[in-house]
Amino acid sequence: MAENQKSGGMSHEKIETSNFLMIVLILIVLLFGGMVEIVPLFFQKSTTQPVEGLKPYTALQVAGRDVYVREGCYNCHSQMIRPFRAETLRYGPYSVAGEFVYDHPFQWGSKRTGPDLARVGGRYSDEWHRIHLNNPRDVVPESNMPAYAWLEKNAVDGASLPAHMKGLRTLGAPYSDEEIAKATEDVKGKTELDAVIAYLQGMGIHRK
Repeated sequence: MAENQKSGGMSHEKIETSNFLMIVLILIVLLFGGMVEIVPLFFQKSTTQPVEGLKPYTALQVAGRDVYVREGCYNCHSQMIRPFRAETLRYGPYSVAGEFVYDHPFQWGSKRTGPDLARVGGRYSDEWHRIHLNNPRDVVPESNMPAYAWLEKNAVDGASLPAHMKGLRTLGAPYSDEEIAKATEDVKGKTELDAVIAYLQGMGIHRK
């Protein structure tokens, strides 16, 4: 009986005593396992689905986000609430991947000199934001945030928005041709201050 087991097929002893055979079999297993994990990803449009209620940024919000990035706001403000009780009590529900599918690049940040902004949308009025951005100490006396008084003097660059939104559509944002075509008109007469406020007021409103 033992002799039949030894003669039938490849024994463990043969594998374990042959370095070459062991390496070949390990590589085959790794290759097969890797293909099982990786190949399906090539047939998926996205590995992360948008959370319910999430909408792509409006033209004005796209412009505001550009100003937010340009001014380096991410250096002092994060946009990601960690799953800790202290954070959810202060800011609201913790952040999930599906909230950021239209953010390219995402603005999670790595430091909080100022508060997290992931759920700031609707928390304050437009007028509060207007005063705060022009001179933060008018509403928060202890604030060390710099003033951004020039934003209300700068008009939004509407001419660049259609190309920008086309780029975002390539990355997955579901903009229609009509939305892209009227982007310039949608921001006509708007200032960079208006744009930043629109961007801030849209943050996290889908998960309030």
